[in-house]
Amino acid sequence: MATGTGVSAQAYVEALRPLLDRVVASSEQGVQRAAELIAGAVRAGGLVQAFGTGHSEALAMEFSGRAGGLVPTNRIALRDIVIHGGAHPSVLADGTIERDPALAARLYELAGPSPADVFVVASNSGVNGSTVELARIAREHGHAVVAVTSLTQTDQVPSRHPSGLRLRDVADVVLDNGAPYGDSILDLPGGGSVCAVSSITGALLAQLVVAEVVRRLLENGVVPPVYLSANVPEGDAHNRALEDRYAGRLRRTA
Repeated sequence: MATGTGVSAQAYVEALRPLLDRVVASSEQGVQRAAELIAGAVRAGGLVQAFGTGHSEALAMEFSGRAGGLVPTNRIALRDIVIHGGAHPSVLADGTIERDPALAARLYELAGPSPADVFVVASNSGVNGSTVELARIAREHGHAVVAVTSLTQTDQVPSRHPSGLRLRDVADVVLDNGAPYGDSILDLPGGGSVCAVSSITGALLAQLVVAEVVRRLLENGVVPPVYLSANVPEGDAHNRALEDRYAGRLRRTA
């Protein structure tokens, strides 16, 4: 973490810049491998099934259903067990629900993935039960799994999965988001730290992967199925035409 620079917006920027450079450099091979898997899935008619809990859901949102992103994507979320699975909303009131590996089988079932689908699973800690178990189940069913996690964090905390496995252990490709232990990057004078980075580095990794997926599709003569912003006049018609290719397979819930 940054030390001796105080706490300010400028200090955060100065600490973040070299971290972003390190993430880009260290992830180069992983980004290429992830892009190859996803591009192959898109060419085969598959989807990206993206999952994250807590703030790692931002990574799933970065892949799924956003302007400039790939159309064949779904965001899996814990609330799917309520919205799509009929569970009582009170189950989501438990702040530790993400630790429960038993939820993963239901989430996988509700996602209804096809054999060609690729899973992108994000967890900064890489140890929570639902996250590890969903990745494990996906691989068990023959899907490739791309993990986005902090290797620094996951090395220093115990797994919450009954097997002792971490997300990195059940993935085909592991992308390190570079976040320090505890995620925050600026030290406080009396101890502790402030200003997290994993959402920013995770978004960067997601967009690097998307760029490389699109490059591969273009090189193979495939018109990339990419969203326009719904807030430009032609966006809705463009997006509906692309979504129709995947009728009944895309979920766009809040």
